[in-house]
Amino acid sequence: MFFWHVPAPNEAMLISGSKGQTLDTQFRIVTGHGSFVLPVKQKARMLSLALREAEITEDCVTQQGIRLNVRAVAVFKVGDDAVSIANAARRFLTEQEQMEELAGRIFAGHLRSIVGGLTVEQIIRERNRVSQEVIAGSHGEMEKLGIVVDALQIQEIDDATGYIKNLAAPHAAAVASQARIAEAKADQEASQREQQAAALKAEYERDTAIKRAGFLAETEQYNARAAQAGPLAQARASHEVIEEQTSLAERQAALAAQRLEGEVRRPADAEAYRQRTLAEAARDRVKFEADGNAYAERTIAQAQADANSARAASLRDGNQELIAANRIVENLPALADAAARGMSGADLTVLNGTDGVNEMAAGVVGQGLAILRSLQRGANPMKPPAVNGKAAPRITDTN
Repeated sequence: MFFWHVPAPNEAMLISGSKGQTLDTQFRIVTGHGSFVLPVKQKARMLSLALREAEITEDCVTQQGIRLNVRAVAVFKVGDDAVSIANAARRFLTEQEQMEELAGRIFAGHLRSIVGGLTVEQIIRERNRVSQEVIAGSHGEMEKLGIVVDALQIQEIDDATGYIKNLAAPHAAAVASQARIAEAKADQEASQREQQAAALKAEYERDTAIKRAGFLAETEQYNARAAQAGPLAQARASHEVIEEQTSLAERQAALAAQRLEGEVRRPADAEAYRQRTLAEAARDRVKFEADGNAYAERTIAQAQADANSARAASLRDGNQELIAANRIVENLPALADAAARGMSGADLTVLNGTDGVNEMAAGVVGQGLAILRSLQRGANPMKPPAVNGKAAPRITDTN
């Protein structure tokens, strides 16, 4: 609406010409809502309630007489209450742009006063205290102006004599020394870390080279084994062939030995045995003949002697039986001789040699003598016949 005026949120509308003044002012203050302004009769003006900033740069002399250049910033605004708005409107409504300059001058005056009561060290170390004292010192004046100070901050302190610089020189040197030490230590640590990294890198490269060499050697070893596999297999096959050939040659040699044993050696041994047996048989036959002849001669002689004795006894006693027996006895040597010669001339193989021949001859003679003794016992079973006036010789069986 044309007559309806609304102030901005950071503005206060001052309506003059009406009768409804408050707080003993000649205008009505409207904030936060609109109001009708009667044309011609009333007039509305706007007062900014926005935040303002005042830069303060002031040469100050400290308690020690040292000149300092202090630069500070003050942040303030017109108060939101009606009194502050009314005070600010009365003083700055038509010159609102000069509010920062005026407030800055007020702050500068109080800043010079506060710095003059402090030393340089206190100002440097207690900036917040300086700011609070400046705000507190200017509070009454600012209140009259309707201004509320939000903050005041000292940004920079310089001195033309170099006092602050000299004051900070030992600390700066110590800090610089510490900085150099820290930098050297950092460089040393960096160098150590670089050395460690280089050592680790070298160790890694060494391990890698060793592993690569091991892998290469292993690969070459496997390649060599693969290359030798063929000759080894051929050598093993040749070795097996040689072993089989050797085994075959051994079996052939054994077979030849068996054939030699069966075809040559054993027949030769059999022939040699046969020859030895024939030679022994011939030797035994010669000996048998000699022994048989000797034994036959001894038996014949003995039989002849016995026959002569028996004949003499039979002739003397006239015993016909003995005479007949003597006939037999007379022929006994001839029988024994014939038997002995027959056995000696026989083509016999006597296994027990001479003893066997003797036993056979003795058997023949023994039979003859047994006949003779039988005849003697038949002629005189109780008394043997006398020979040449003596008792007939008694033929006893010596076997």
